[in-house]
Amino acid sequence: MSASTPARLPRDTQRLLVLAEGLARSGSQMEDSYWQNLLGSQLKKILLGKKSQSIETALDTLLDGDINVYETLVEHAETHSESLEIEVGGVEYDVLLFTAPIVAWTRYQLPSGKLTLKQRRALTEQIQQHIAAPDVRVALAPALASFEQLPQSFQETRQWTQQLAKQALGLASDTLVIRKSADAENILADVRFLTGALVAPKGAALFRWQTTRPDGAFISREDCHRDWLAGSSEVLVDMFTGCQAEYLLPDAFYINCREADKRIRPYALKAAVTWLHTAAHFPPQDLRAVIVGCGERAIEEYRIGFSSKRDDEVIYGCIWPVLSKEEAAIETPEIDQVDIPGEIVDLLKELGITDIRRLAGVYPIDFCDDCGAPYFPNALGDMMHPELPEETDLSPQHFH
Repeated sequence: MSASTPARLPRDTQRLLVLAEGLARSGSQMEDSYWQNLLGSQLKKILLGKKSQSIETALDTLLDGDINVYETLVEHAETHSESLEIEVGGVEYDVLLFTAPIVAWTRYQLPSGKLTLKQRRALTEQIQQHIAAPDVRVALAPALASFEQLPQSFQETRQWTQQLAKQALGLASDTLVIRKSADAENILADVRFLTGALVAPKGAALFRWQTTRPDGAFISREDCHRDWLAGSSEVLVDMFTGCQAEYLLPDAFYINCREADKRIRPYALKAAVTWLHTAAHFPPQDLRAVIVGCGERAIEEYRIGFSSKRDDEVIYGCIWPVLSKEEAAIETPEIDQVDIPGEIVDLLKELGITDIRRLAGVYPIDFCDDCGAPYFPNALGDMMHPELPEETDLSPQHFH
């Protein structure tokens, strides 16, 4: 065991840390293979075992330590939970869990995720025609899922991968259960994930962009995305009536979760300003927006507090999460910074808000002790509980 590995952690967690550190320190491809095999075996043991938080505990331990070891373990934990190999009748198959995110916002109400049998069949055909390589088998989840309905652990992700793989191979009926969503009626910007599994003979292509045209040129991701957008939006047009929706390219589970996280941020801000205008009757030109960075040692999120120009009471707020080291950096020379506050300011100006304040420093991530609501800044730098005027209609209009 490495001298830097905490001794009181469970044995499975300790071994993960040691193997991830060995791989991160590797200096050759041959040594990489050695550590990858050991780390892969340990991850499979945990993922297929009893319910455990060993992987998540190991990552929490590394979060404030060696970022290279952390990223190594994350990469391999994601790989072994979103993909697997399965043998049926002497034939080996590769399986990949994928999502096709739909980023949407509305002035009304976002649709629920239940898919009809007709919609599932039509979407399966669209995946087979435009996304999957020829002869790849496809199975889809029975509903569009929100972030909170997706797997919340690596073990749960592995279970989804296994269940959908068996469904695609005809070894199981439609048994995937998606947890019920909490009451999200007031959420006007969110992501809906079409989730499924691609199953191909071992070593064969999974995606159409891994294959070539008759002239030998590879099919482009852009062409696949264009065809998928046209076909899938037609299938789901009734479900997303009254919404502005962006259909992302179907891809592996974790990379598309991160891409959807990134894409939803401006939509959430647009939805907030639009809702304040239409429901709370605050035109953008009458609003003041205040932006602060919040976190402990580094910026973990930006909070935008909205107030009337007439006073400093916060009436509404929006959170813009930080998703990379570059976005979190605070004047760190060795890291190329991303000017997230600048992006937020530009977007607010596009939405018609002219009174915009950016406050310096890093503020604590504060929540209300009574209701758990996040606090947002006013122009004086006070973090406040948002309070809408009493006459505000809190219920979104129903369009569907």
